[in-house]
Amino acid sequence: MEVKRRTAKSLVTKLSSVSEQTRTEALCELRLISKQDADSRPLFADAGAIPYLAETLYSSSHEAQENAAATLLNLSISSREALMSTRGLFDALAHVLHNHSSTSTSPAAVQSAAATLHSLLIVDSYRPIIGAKRDIIYALIDIIRSPTSPPRSIKDALKALFGVSLYPLNRPTIIHLGAAGPLFGLILKDGRVGIVEDATAVVAQIAGCDESVEAFRNVSGISVLVDLLDFSTGSSMRIKENAVAALLNLARSGGERVVDDIRVMGLGVVDGITDVAEHGTTKGKSKAAALLGLIDSNALGSGGGSGGSSGNLFRDSPRRFEYLLRQSS
Repeated sequence: MEVKRRTAKSLVTKLSSVSEQTRTEALCELRLISKQDADSRPLFADAGAIPYLAETLYSSSHEAQENAAATLLNLSISSREALMSTRGLFDALAHVLHNHSSTSTSPAAVQSAAATLHSLLIVDSYRPIIGAKRDIIYALIDIIRSPTSPPRSIKDALKALFGVSLYPLNRPTIIHLGAAGPLFGLILKDGRVGIVEDATAVVAQIAGCDESVEAFRNVSGISVLVDLLDFSTGSSMRIKENAVAALLNLARSGGERVVDDIRVMGLGVVDGITDVAEHGTTKGKSKAAALLGLIDSNALGSGGGSGGSSGNLFRDSPRRFEYLLRQSS
């Protein structure tokens, strides 16, 4: 361990060298060792590597940016507290993310920066801290909005946004910074299943705040989520479960008006939710049954809803619907 400690100190010292070649070689070695040797990560952090790595993110060299960002990502696996306590780290990450479409910034560095945030957001107590960095949240949204963003950058940005959205008080910020449009844009226009799955996961989380109701309505969000439950769309079960979770959270936030919006979609939406209740994961089944119960409860309580159509909807729905409700109670 002493040999590793001396190696760490030596490499960190080289990061302050006036020789660009020396700095580059040190960065490459730090990246490689921190990836392959988990024991080395806290040693690099203790030796003072993180401030140098953060500063290097401002470099005009793509190679330097990539190595520094990848090393920070590696260190974030086991030295999260050291990263969180480093002054200027979030400013440096925001710089890389904001310049995601610039030729001066490496796409690989953008991806590692977003992945570093996702890694830090695993810790519950860090979510409100990172969520308060509005420049970072805006940059992540801009990445998923941009038509020129590589798929990997979009996926890493979505994962970071998901981590931020796990803290309820961050959700209004994500909405206010304009995430609804880009998220639903990905769902509608991006044919890559993995990206749609990640986008719907974020949507499901941010649906759990009052601000989401109007934001989703402005982009026809309920219709999009219901369409994902239609068998003809060929959505994966994960996408369907995310759609159900989003509708459930939205209904709980928006009350009877949102429930009415869902209910008027007709038997198709009931069949889609029922499919998740029957074939989804344990968590998905629970949410689907809860949504069915909420829709049915409001339908009965309102005496059939607008125009009397809702009452017919639930009187004519399959008997398995009642069975699922009993199972969830």
